[in-house]
Parts: sequence; C-alpha cells; structure tokens
Amino acid sequence: MTSARQLRLVGHKGADQIEPGNTVASFEAAIETGVDVIEIDVLWTRDGHPRIPAEERSPLVVAHDWHDTERRTPLTLEEGLDAFLQPPLDRVEVDLDIKLPGREKEIVTAVRERGLVERAMISTMELSTLARIRELEPKLRRGWTYPKVTKDWASKRWAKLPMLAALVAMRRRLPGIATRALPEMGVNSMWVYHPLVTRQLARVTEAAGVELIAWTVDDLDRMRKLAAMGVDGLCSNDPRLFAHLAV
Repeated sequence: MTSARQLRLVGHKGADQIEPGNTVASFEAAIETGVDVIEIDVLWTRDGHPRIPAEERSPLVVAHDWHDTERRTPLTLEEGLDAFLQPPLDRVEVDLDIKLPGREKEIVTAVRERGLVERAMISTMELSTLARIRELEPKLRRGWTYPKVTKDWASKRWAKLPMLAALVAMRRRLPGIATRALPEMGVNSMWVYHPLVTRQLARVTEAAGVELIAWTVDDLDRMRKLAAMGVDGLCSNDPRLFAHLAV
C-alpha cells in the first residue's frame, strides 16, 4: 500500500472539519495534522469584477463563493498569503484555487511580492486562467481542476441520480480527455473529483509527467483505495485522516 509519506497531503481550505475553512485558525489546524500543502480559495466579490476600474474594485478574498463572503468577513488575498510567511505556516506549500477568472495579474503579483513563487501553486477549473498564469509567471506551478462545476449539485436531492449517471460516463471518458489535453496544457498537476479517478487515469497522468491529486476525500477507506490506484496526492477537509493511511 502507498504510504502517507509518498503522497502529497493537502488540507482543503486548511482543515474545514476542524476549524471553519479559509481562516488562519483552519490553516494552523491543518499544520498540526502534518499536511504538505494547504489549499485556499481565491475569488473576487460582486463589486470586484475585472471590468470595474482597478481603483474602485474590492480586493481579492480567500473564500469559497459569494455566499461565504456574505456570511463572514473573509481574509483578503494579501492577508491570507502573509500568514504563510509566519510560523507555523512558513513550512508548507500553499495552493491557490482560483474560482473566477480575470484578475490573474493581481494574484501573480501578490505571490511574487511575498517571495512565494517556489512554495505556491495554482489550481483552477478555468482554462483561460491557466493560460494567463503560464504567460505571467512560468515558474508558478499550475494545476487543472476537473470537472468544471458551477453549483454543488451533490447537495440537491433531485440531482443525485442524474449526477451519478453523468459521473459514470465522465469517468469512462476522462482518461482519453486527459491523454489529449495534458500535453497541450503544460500543467504540473491535475486535480480530479475523486469519484472520477481510475487506475487508467493514474497511468495517463504518470505518462504525461503530471501529478494526479484527488479532491475532496473525507473517508479513510476511499483514501486508501485512491492511494492503491496510484494517485499522487489527496485533498481532504479532515486531514487528521492522513495519519491512518498507512495503518
């Protein structure tokens, strides 16, 4: 069995099942579990659209979606990245999951100004964002998040059966999609919704020299199965589970 030490261990939003996600408390809780990477969500708010003049835009924030920003006062991107310059967060990598396209230059500038290019990576469902980041800062590692979704369909009871059927078809097609797309994209990793991961997909990503990271997995048995399939990393809301992977 693949051991936890051989996998990239990613805390989703920090450790969302221990402390509310996308907060410094959650990031620090994830550190205590021994993660390698902390994933943070980055987006612009309703009054931060790229078409708004730069001097009038609201700052980029660390939040999952607009509902999240309305429930609380989120960290700005600058505040979130500053936290990774201080102990204990200075000893892990940070993945910026970019939720909305259009403000890539600001993101790259914020990462670069803090000397985090080597410790940071980008993951996103937005193909235009991947291309723009590659253009702005080729040294910044990039990850393609798949599939592209705009709503949490799994939370809608009426959508569960259609979604399961769609996942079966998508899982079957995904290795072929990855075979064709990865050589053109120039990404370092592929972040895949864990029900879509198969051994065949793992073989495809390995042949392409691309890390395969499964998201978001909160079940130990499923983690072990994914590790056996050959994934390179796991992303979880409960990174405490990682300690039991090799048991």
